[in-house]
Amino acid sequence: MDKVVATALEAVADVPDGATLAVGGFGLSGVPNVLIEALYERGVGGLGVVSNNCGAMESGLAVLLSAGRIARVTGSYIGANKEFARQYLAGELEVEMIPQGTLAERLRAGGAGIPAFYTPAGVGTQVADGGLPWRYDGSGGVALASPPKEVREFDGTEYVLERGIRTDFALVRAAKGDRHGNLVFNRSTRNFNPLAAMAGRVTIAEVEELVEPGGIDPDAVHLPGIFVQRVVALTPEQATAKMIEKRTVSG
Repeated sequence: MDKVVATALEAVADVPDGATLAVGGFGLSGVPNVLIEALYERGVGGLGVVSNNCGAMESGLAVLLSAGRIARVTGSYIGANKEFARQYLAGELEVEMIPQGTLAERLRAGGAGIPAFYTPAGVGTQVADGGLPWRYDGSGGVALASPPKEVREFDGTEYVLERGIRTDFALVRAAKGDRHGNLVFNRSTRNFNPLAAMAGRVTIAEVEELVEPGGIDPDAVHLPGIFVQRVVALTPEQATAKMIEKRTVSG
């Protein structure tokens, strides 16, 4: 089955207002910028986003966030995104912050058809007990707080129940993909991308290099095409347009 779509705009044409999205990337690494820009161009809003963070340096999800297109974020890192912090504290944005490993496993579990799992991460904290501020009221008070979660003991150790995540769509970026949707990620871009792709009911991948079926050694596939419904081939300019978050030099 040929899953290649001609343009990013065509690939996201059926993403409606209020859709939930799992988005790959970590910082500036492996972020599906072209698909995000296409969503911005379409004017889609009220989105519920599941991602490690919400963009950086006015790129990635920060494009949608700054435009007021995101209503809720499920993530594990705010970082240096001042607009993310401002919207959250002002009560303009609902935010569910969870441990990073738990986020990764919730995405993987959702994609694997596992409805919930137990983990020790967060036991004895507000992650399990509830009370984390999901939304502020704009005046310093909490308008909506997280509910308590089930805690159960196994072999003398307590674990908290976490639910798998499924989203309407997923947006990911890969170094290489074929027409069947098999994907290969380059080094650190393999971060949240395979997990986000698994969690989406409709997964859209932008690929830096498109190859024909058979062009990827089956043993080299990081994510099989069963998880991918649409593939967008980037132009050489789009594929090489990569920002550097923090430059360091050594003497």
